[in-house]
Amino acid sequence: MTKKIERLNSASKDEAEALLLDCCGSRRWARTVAESRPFEDFPELDKKAEEIWNRLACDDWLEAFAAHPKIGSRKPAPAQQERAAGWSKNEQSGTTGASDAVLSDLDEINRLYKRKFGYIFIVCATGKAADEMLGLARDRLNNGPDTELKIAVSEQSKITRIRLERLFMDTEDLPNGYSG
Repeated sequence: MTKKIERLNSASKDEAEALLLDCCGSRRWARTVAESRPFEDFPELDKKAEEIWNRLACDDWLEAFAAHPKIGSRKPAPAQQERAAGWSKNEQSGTTGASDAVLSDLDEINRLYKRKFGYIFIVCATGKAADEMLGLARDRLNNGPDTELKIAVSEQSKITRIRLERLFMDTEDLPNGYSG
């Protein structure tokens, strides 16, 4: 993983930001993390990424949320690049075999959630079945806005960490122009 950190460190600002945007859709987060280079290793990157995430403004968090497709959707979010869309599909693989009834219920709960909170339902879907995500969404509809925002911010943080790990697991995920 150290060689891949070196590749991130040596990337142009624009290349680094593009890679990081696939991990988290907040442009401010990606820019600030890219500006924080160089990183000695993945744990340092991970720690800095989390610190920056927790200091962002609500609008930055909402921008990150908007870069995700709705749970159960078969289409990528409009702002997603190819790598991020593939990751979302993999993360939501628990909805692949879901019944039409569960998918319909997820669509409805997504609509109710967005109407109540103003943003899509954010959950770290990795390893979760469709009915489990549906139950979480139903439960979280009972939260107040402040509580729910804290939960959504925490869930996005989990997603970002998983994606940062994926970015550094596969060499193919790094652009060809990188040195290292």
